[in-house]
Amino acid sequence: MNEHNVSTNIRNAAETNFAADIPVGDPSALTEETLNRIAPTRGERLFLVLSIFIGILSGLLVVCFRISIEWLRVLLLGSVPHPGQYRLLLAPMLVGLLIGILVKYFFPQARGSGVNQTKAALYIYNGYISARTMIGKFITSALAIGSGHSLGPEDPSLQIGAGIASLISRRLRLSRERLRMFAPVGAAAGLAAAFNAPISAILFVIEEVIGAWSAAVLGSIVLAAVSSVVVARAFWGAQPMFRIPAVTLRDSRELLAYAVLGIVGGFAAAIFSRLLATLRPWLRSLPSWTQVLQPAGAGLLVGCIGFFGFPEVMGAGYEVIDHAMHGEYLWHVLLALAVLKIVATTLSFSSGTPGGMFAPTLFIGAMLGASVGSFEKHFFPHLTGSVGSYALVGMGVLFAGFLRVPLTSVFMVFELSGNYSIVLPVILANTIAYLLARSLQPIPIFEQLTLQDGLNLPSMEEVREETPLRIEDAIRPTDVPVFTGSDPGATIAAKMEEDKAEVGLIRCVGNRWYAISAAELAKIMQPPPGTNQPIEELLPKDRIPYLYLDLPLNETLAHFPRWPLLPIVNRAVSGLLEGVVSQADVLKCYQDHTHTYQ
Repeated sequence: MNEHNVSTNIRNAAETNFAADIPVGDPSALTEETLNRIAPTRGERLFLVLSIFIGILSGLLVVCFRISIEWLRVLLLGSVPHPGQYRLLLAPMLVGLLIGILVKYFFPQARGSGVNQTKAALYIYNGYISARTMIGKFITSALAIGSGHSLGPEDPSLQIGAGIASLISRRLRLSRERLRMFAPVGAAAGLAAAFNAPISAILFVIEEVIGAWSAAVLGSIVLAAVSSVVVARAFWGAQPMFRIPAVTLRDSRELLAYAVLGIVGGFAAAIFSRLLATLRPWLRSLPSWTQVLQPAGAGLLVGCIGFFGFPEVMGAGYEVIDHAMHGEYLWHVLLALAVLKIVATTLSFSSGTPGGMFAPTLFIGAMLGASVGSFEKHFFPHLTGSVGSYALVGMGVLFAGFLRVPLTSVFMVFELSGNYSIVLPVILANTIAYLLARSLQPIPIFEQLTLQDGLNLPSMEEVREETPLRIEDAIRPTDVPVFTGSDPGATIAAKMEEDKAEVGLIRCVGNRWYAISAAELAKIMQPPPGTNQPIEELLPKDRIPYLYLDLPLNETLAHFPRWPLLPIVNRAVSGLLEGVVSQADVLKCYQDHTHTYQ
């Protein structure tokens, strides 16, 4: 069998439906034949296998990416950079000039962090990420981070993973729907390998990239993320990214300090967002020829910060985070590092230099957290909290406030620490930071960047906050005649004519309902109208699916072309009628809801 036939067979199998359409809430429908139909299809199983394959390739690429960054960092900045080295000035400036040329003339789609670019591929370009963009992202991001630009490798790893997924799915000529589905699968794989934290990667992709999930998509994302982490750990080991000290909460009064950390993190996140939202569009408004020079200028300014005393802010800064967790800096030094990292990251990212914001966010949060912890240890020595625990919580705090992914921020702290005793400080501080940042900066940073790029991608924060309409919002009392399936058709016709009812409801065997109009009833009646034949014997075999009060209102729309009225039944008592919904009721409900929010 040649390669073309193999690809064709995989493509045909992958384009089969995931599951059969079975009546909701009908236990009798779960026959052996139905169970066989809803079992995973061959195409679904192949989709899962491809997800594992994508995870393995993404893991290998991310390992190469991280090794490239480390090699370039040692080559360009030296193994132990310290103030006064001229290479701290020259390396980010000269490499920045090279990056500007590469991005301007060879890899224009490599700009940015990679998160919004992956979302654009999913929602606009049907999952398409070119191999050229993926290669450009790898090269330019490695050069930028390795030369000292204040950016991180996680976001580019996310786009690299999505790129390899897009490339594989195109090679197999999968359908457009499958192409879109593979983008978040590869994104989760790339981020999981870079973070060495599969749960956080899965949650981030769900929270920020796709906004929702189904069982099929979640299974593929999990397999890809886990397989990529297995590959990455084969090279780096299973230990977490940071050497986490013992984390405990022995005095409940420490929660006040964590609350203060949440407030500080909320303000810092808002300031960081506003700086980026202001400087980036201003630099983009300058003449196009300056875009080649902007990464070099940003590199020079970041290099000056390192040259004149703080080389810790250059690059991703993982080692500095590790040192801060073990209390190796004074609180005012930690605060200075946090402020300078905000400045350096704003300069690097706004200049169009490819690279991510995950690592800088963790850095800033860790410095703020460690400074609060060091301040507490100095002025309140009777409290037993460790500086490392504050640094760890601070990482989650800024993640929640700046990137606006509250669920991911909580689980990220758990994965990095492997300790759940810190759950109360994490939830308290992250929630305060998230709510405060939202009030100070209503538009999330990823949405701001999207709008600056002229795109209109869905805001996942708005999706999470949106209150969906449910059937209970449009239901009305049953105001039409109700019959049983054993009633004669002539009796039903006479009663509907007497009541001048246009629609009637019929309760059939098995507590299934049927809605029938007067016109339809006249058509299905046998020649003499006076027949005593039960109406159930005359009705078509299809029945209205079970609909309940708590279901989304939009689930009713697909049924109106077939049935003029929909009965809504009780979940606890089979077949018990709660009320009815018509198409006019649904449209009026949507109309009233729209007017409420205008």
